[in-house]
Parts: sequence; structure tokens; C-alpha cells
Amino acid sequence: MTTTNAQSFWQHHVSKALAEHDWCFTHVRDRIDLDAWQAFTRNLPRDPYVDRRWKRMSWLALDEQGHMKNLGECPMAQGGQYNDAASMADKLRWYPALEQDFLDRPDVRAFVEAWAELWGLGANEPILMQITGVRGSGELDPLQGQGIHADGCRYLSIMVLDRDNVSGAESVLYADRAGQELLADQVMEPGDVLHLRDDRLFHGAKALRQDDPGQPYERFIIIINSSFVDGFQNRMLRRYFPEAVIHEHIA
Repeated sequence: MTTTNAQSFWQHHVSKALAEHDWCFTHVRDRIDLDAWQAFTRNLPRDPYVDRRWKRMSWLALDEQGHMKNLGECPMAQGGQYNDAASMADKLRWYPALEQDFLDRPDVRAFVEAWAELWGLGANEPILMQITGVRGSGELDPLQGQGIHADGCRYLSIMVLDRDNVSGAESVLYADRAGQELLADQVMEPGDVLHLRDDRLFHGAKALRQDDPGQPYERFIIIINSSFVDGFQNRMLRRYFPEAVIHEHIA
């Protein structure tokens, strides 16, 4: 249905790894203009809910022809069973939209369309895409209290967009929320992507450290996810996007 073929966009091992293990690492450095994407971190507004974080987000979907479209505004809503950080749990969180110049880029549209095809999404299924991250000095928990967690969806991918003057912040993946069964522990560089089945696995990130204490650090990521299992988020999606396809059996 889509004009961008997922099999040609993603590395050849991705579909097989997801089918067999529910997760995989890959990269998109040969598919996108990473420098151009990084430029969109410069105008990110501060996150009004979480200190020392910057963020934009947009709700997207495929149309009937498989092309990316913008759905408009809807709050981010994570129930406490998925996000137990006091600054975020059980709150409606509103963020400025991704810049239109970013969404209009052909490589952004190709990325979103190939991502949707990879997970088998159909028309009008809401997709949340975020640019978010931290900058500053000293040591910082990039997750701001979330710890090992799930995001309340079935399909989730995390791409490191920018990483400067940073040590640590390893991406970790577990089979259990208690963190007893480690599946992956890896430093992700700009352009690296972690795909995972969020309803079956748990993820997190370790503390980051400032390499040069005389210079600030920053680390920004793209988060893209869909097919929500969090009933709180699904209620908001039904309210703001009445024509959207919401999977009632997982709400």
C-alpha cells in the first residue's frame, strides 16, 4: 500500500529479527540526511513537565494511499502502569508540534511510511513521533525517573538523533520490568535505531556523563510508536481523532 518499501528501506535482517526476537538494532544513516535532521534540535522548546528536557511531537498516520499525513493535536497521555514518574504519570501533556519544514522533508516522510509498513499499520492508525532530549552539564538520568519501562504501545522505535560531549546513556533492553533478564546493553550513535515490541519487552537508558566539563552536552532522540495498549492514551485518541482506527481489543 505504501510508496516506500519497508524491505528496501530497512536493513535486510530487520524483519526477520523482529519476527523471531521482537527487537533489533539497525541504522538509517544511508537513508536520511542526518545533518539536516539534527538541525531541528536547535529550536526545540523546553519540556514544561520535565526539567532539563526539550521536546516536540506530532500525531501522524497513513492515508488510504499509504502516504504520511498529519492528524493534528492530541495530548500525550500515559497511565501510571506504563509511566510511574511523578512528573508524567496520569497527566495530559501538551507539546508543540514538530516543525512543518521537518514533516515536509521527503526523507522524513519516507522514514515514517517505511516504519508504518514495517509494523503492518493500515490507514488512519495514529502514530506518535517525537523529537526529545536533554542538554546541560553534569550527570543526568536521560529518562528523568522512568527507569525500566514500557511506553504503552505495541510498536516502538528509538533513533539517536544527536549525541555530543556525552559518555554513557547506553540503551538497555530487558525481557522483564524488574531488569533481571538483560537482552541488550549498547551505546547508540547518531543514526542508530532500536526497534522493539513494547508490549512484550522493557527498555531504558543508563545515566549520561559530560565528557568535557568545560562544554555543555546534549543527546536527542526520535521516538516513534503506534498501536497503543494504554487505555488512557486510547481514550484521548478517540476523543481528538474520531475517525482514527483504534484497536478496541487492546485499549
